[in-house]
Amino acid sequence: MTPAPQDNAWLRAMPWVFVLIWSTGFIVARYGMPHAPPMKFLAVRYALSILCFLPWIVVAGVKWPSDRRQALHLAVTGVLMHAGYLGGVWAAVKAGMGSGLSSLIVGIQPVLTAIWLTSVGGQHVSRRQWLGLLLGFAGLVLVVSRKFGAGGPGDQANWINLSFAVMALLAITVGTLYQKRFVLPCDVRSANTVQLAAALLVTLPLALMESESMQWSSANAALNAELVGAMAWSVLGLTLGGSSLLYMLIQRGAAASVTSLMYLVPPSTALIAWLLFAEPITAVTIAGTALTAFGVSLVVRPAR
Repeated sequence: MTPAPQDNAWLRAMPWVFVLIWSTGFIVARYGMPHAPPMKFLAVRYALSILCFLPWIVVAGVKWPSDRRQALHLAVTGVLMHAGYLGGVWAAVKAGMGSGLSSLIVGIQPVLTAIWLTSVGGQHVSRRQWLGLLLGFAGLVLVVSRKFGAGGPGDQANWINLSFAVMALLAITVGTLYQKRFVLPCDVRSANTVQLAAALLVTLPLALMESESMQWSSANAALNAELVGAMAWSVLGLTLGGSSLLYMLIQRGAAASVTSLMYLVPPSTALIAWLLFAEPITAVTIAGTALTAFGVSLVVRPAR
């Protein structure tokens, strides 16, 4: 059967919708981080996301993974791509690393993915795609260069926050490759629920070890609007929306092309920060964004 025109339009729009949603991650961290320790915030996020998925699964009659092996594969990807990646990024930022450096370290993912695919995975990455990966990373450096040192004395790298950031980089890279290799097609709602449950099991003990509590109320109001808003968007936008789209993109596309979309996240974040916080966009940011977009276009463009 030929896909309906609206289905084709949605498939074409999926990568760009994903980039737009995923770009709000650092915005959420900016609102939520001052009012909550990272592991507690993520544990609550995973739990609330599961509570949103379960009724949806029951009402829609969604099937669960076909066997225990597939459930185990999904659990592994959940630990890597939720607990490992998000936990590493949030812990690095909480430990004093600026958003620019953390974006840059995690932004190495497409290059690592391509190296793995060509050296171990037995897949071909063309010269054009390699050029696109390198140009995209160069553009990423330009985009985030303004963020270096912007956080004051606390915005610095040390072995602790560098370890967290590198852990996040390895987790998202291995998780993407693992899912593409071992996870069979499965409904995104049940798959995401299994992933989140595994991430929650890993994150919850770490959250209980944190001495800082979540500040749900503020001095001026019964509810802390910044924390509540950050949590709501984390659950509804980033997890139910962004994580689900990432799962579908990995299932449908080549790993190198999907991961190259991550290059577009920092430029999109800069645009959102300009709209929400009036953060300046410099000529260097614009040049980096254009270079990144051109690099990604070389990676995702189908071969003739």
